[in-house]
Amino acid sequence: MEVGENTKVALEESGREAELVKVTDVEKIVSYGIMFTPGLVIDEKVVSYGKVLKPKEIVKILKDAR
Repeated sequence: MEVGENTKVALEESGREAELVKVTDVEKIVSYGIMFTPGLVIDEKVVSYGKVLKPKEIVKILKDAR
């Protein structure tokens, strides 16, 4: 599974709604300071990069972001 799919699962499990945007523009990715993909950005804040998070890990990040 990719980080986008895992994020969808995490959103469903947490009951939260969000717009998911897959960014493929290298300049945009680098502008976030992400040097290794995949990356996960929530509310313009980089919360992970360089690994595929499991849905359970993303749920925890979402709870901490509240």
